[in-house]
Amino acid sequence: MKILLVVYDNDSYVSEFPISLAYISAILMREGHEVDIYNQDIHHYKDEELTRVLDETKYDVVGVSVIAGYYQYRKLLKLSDAINRSKNRPIFIIGGHGPSPEPDFFLKKTQADIIVIGEGEDTTVELFKALSDKSGLAGIAGIAHRDGDKVVTNTRRALIKDIDTIPFPAYHKFPIEHYRMTRMPHILKSEFALPILSGRGCTFTCNFCYRMDKGFRPRKVEYIVEEMRLLKKDYGITYFAFYDELLMSSVERTEEIAEGFIKAGLNVKWNCNGRLNYARPELLKLMKKSGCVFINYGIEAMDDQILKNMKKGLTVKQVISGIEATLAAGISPGYNIIFGNIGEGRETLQKGVDFLLKYDDGAQMRTIRPVTPYPGSPLYYHAIKEGLLKDVEDFYENKHTNSDLLAVNFTNMTDDEFYAAMTEANMALTKNYYDKMSANVLNQVKHLYSSRDATFRGFRQT
Repeated sequence: MKILLVVYDNDSYVSEFPISLAYISAILMREGHEVDIYNQDIHHYKDEELTRVLDETKYDVVGVSVIAGYYQYRKLLKLSDAINRSKNRPIFIIGGHGPSPEPDFFLKKTQADIIVIGEGEDTTVELFKALSDKSGLAGIAGIAHRDGDKVVTNTRRALIKDIDTIPFPAYHKFPIEHYRMTRMPHILKSEFALPILSGRGCTFTCNFCYRMDKGFRPRKVEYIVEEMRLLKKDYGITYFAFYDELLMSSVERTEEIAEGFIKAGLNVKWNCNGRLNYARPELLKLMKKSGCVFINYGIEAMDDQILKNMKKGLTVKQVISGIEATLAAGISPGYNIIFGNIGEGRETLQKGVDFLLKYDDGAQMRTIRPVTPYPGSPLYYHAIKEGLLKDVEDFYENKHTNSDLLAVNFTNMTDDEFYAAMTEANMALTKNYYDKMSANVLNQVKHLYSSRDATFRGFRQT
């Protein structure tokens, strides 16, 4: 079959590599299908341009994958209109974290033919065989599909037990020269970065997480190293951003990864998502030695009761201890704090602000966003149960208009009080960031002229 996979425009100057579509591309090509990539993300094509492409080239299938954001939802609707207007409209398939929890709604809104629910590789193999053979969709696990005016949701598909059986992403189908320009914490201007996975899933169950897949499945370290070597050799990648939900799934697993990188002599930089209850001094020193320069931590709140309400599996003591150990090891921490979960108020928000100001190392701008009950998350179902949210349509069409604005207010504050508190908090945090940036530039000026620094390259922004 001839397939067009659409990488939607996220309105970014440099786009992030669409690793999920690259995995699906590799699976499709392994099965003998012809795959083209429509890079709206890089070229910023207008949505109607997709209609022209589909009119002029006959495709059997067009596919779009989106996450559960307000922007991505509205983008999907516009792309769906462009696809549905084509005089050669192919079979239209959508997937990703966005549509997976609520396939009925998304099929009706987009008029797509099929949704791939959850992990897509095994489902894609079986689905495209059925489409090629015209053998029907009734027995294919892991999909929802339209049958006339009805939506049929098939049984969920079991997760792939051994994810090392999945081929490497089809890097050669994508313009890596663009994607490798993405900037990361502590990356040099001369370095190139790309995302990679060390595993799938997470061992924790935070109440705001919309991840539907249970458990954690690691890749063998030797396969990770093999892929890193390939990317370094073929594309000059020297900075690897591990996009797993949780690379630091245990102390032992993280040690295995760091030791594997050292033994392989990779000589690269890398970052990952981590857990502060595993952030111990000896482990962090090993990670630093292996090239780790940044760990993105989900802190979420600096109040023990709120952390319990979130089912975060963390304490404030563990947060502080882990952050101090990370900084002491010479690794920058990413501080992710959200506000507005069950039981929160001005006092818990201020605790988060005070923490961010105290431990800021200037590596990133730190701000606080409101918690969002994405469909599929326990918080989403709690909001519906409590009458704070009607359903998925209410969420996407009425409530979730921007990730920095309230979708659902779980606090005892009025919306006006909530926004007043957020204004005060983020003004303090942004002022702190720009004060430090200003101080750094002024120190550069002093150093330049006091030392006659001949290596100075100008006051450049990029």
